[in-house]
Amino acid sequence: MSEPETQRARPRLLDGLWPCLITFLAVRIGLLVLSALAVGLFPARDAVNVPGWIAPPLAHGWHGIFSAFERQDALWFLRIATTGYVPGDGSAAFFPLFPLVARVVSFLAGGRPLLAAIAVSNASFFGSLLVLYDLTVREFSAPVARRTILYLAIFPTAFFFFAPYSESLFLLLSLVAFREARGDRWATAAIAGALAALTRSIGIVLAPALIVMAFERHRPGVGDLWPRVVAGAAVLVGPLAYLGWWLIAHGDALAPIHAQANWQREAAFPILTLWNALSFAMGDGIQDPAYWIIDALVVGVVIVAVVAGWRRLSPPYLVYAVGSLLLPLSYPFPPRPLLSMPRFVAVIFPAFWVMADASERRRIPHSAVVATFAAGLGLLTVLFVNWWYIF
Repeated sequence: MSEPETQRARPRLLDGLWPCLITFLAVRIGLLVLSALAVGLFPARDAVNVPGWIAPPLAHGWHGIFSAFERQDALWFLRIATTGYVPGDGSAAFFPLFPLVARVVSFLAGGRPLLAAIAVSNASFFGSLLVLYDLTVREFSAPVARRTILYLAIFPTAFFFFAPYSESLFLLLSLVAFREARGDRWATAAIAGALAALTRSIGIVLAPALIVMAFERHRPGVGDLWPRVVAGAAVLVGPLAYLGWWLIAHGDALAPIHAQANWQREAAFPILTLWNALSFAMGDGIQDPAYWIIDALVVGVVIVAVVAGWRRLSPPYLVYAVGSLLLPLSYPFPPRPLLSMPRFVAVIFPAFWVMADASERRRIPHSAVVATFAAGLGLLTVLFVNWWYIF
């Protein structure tokens, strides 16, 4: 990492405003154009409705740019934001903060849930870029920060940050939690962490990460350690509150866990999950392994980055990154072991630090990373718009 921030000008949150704004607008506009052109570039799959929400028809040209990302799990979030949860239909698997915020914004916007959800996602992602830039300057340097936000924004599954999905809000709250903890503002770190864990179940990995940060940054005689540890553990209040709501409202505190049966996920050893995923990607028992190859390539990039960064990343970020990989690897969908993981890994921001730092130190070619990620983003966006099973 770079020299301590006490030896240079202390960074401010808005220092990265222009690079973040330019990056955000460039990708946002590019995806809008691509959305208008995407329908028909690949054979479209059949749309899949969810209980209580009908999938929109494919629309060609500019008429479809706003509904182009209303695909797959986005329909669940929109349904929940509009009519709420229904016991037994699988909706409990989707944590509540994103649809709740979208519902509030939809009310303020005159009852437009799709517009509201897209606005929440896009605003959250722009905020994520700002906080990530600031945090990266503090941990590394401004040049690494510029490359980090670029790599994140053009990652092959970055289109989820602009879609009606919870990834952007989760990433923003996770970054705020780390930034506040790093600044010894543990009350706001606890609140942000609990809200992140109320957005996505994987947010529970923030608890051990922040607890490790409490020990790492503690100095004897400077404040008490245990209030900071308690603040880190307070992340778990988020998911516990969600389970408590299900208990009070429907008498089943474990409904969010039981709902995973809808997706036929099973417990497994992470190494076995990776082995099976690689076997399928190489065509073992699979007639057309395209999906499995995509999963392996996208997830593999992040796994390699996390492994390569074990000495460059400080322990709290390493705990977050490793935990964010191990949990979904421990609960796969056996026929497609890395299903949804290309989306899950997009929020593992320490992996992008490792890649940006390596390219800044000329260990990997910057132009190759940009070209590969941008090509992957274009391809997967087109597949997603055409209802291929990229979710």
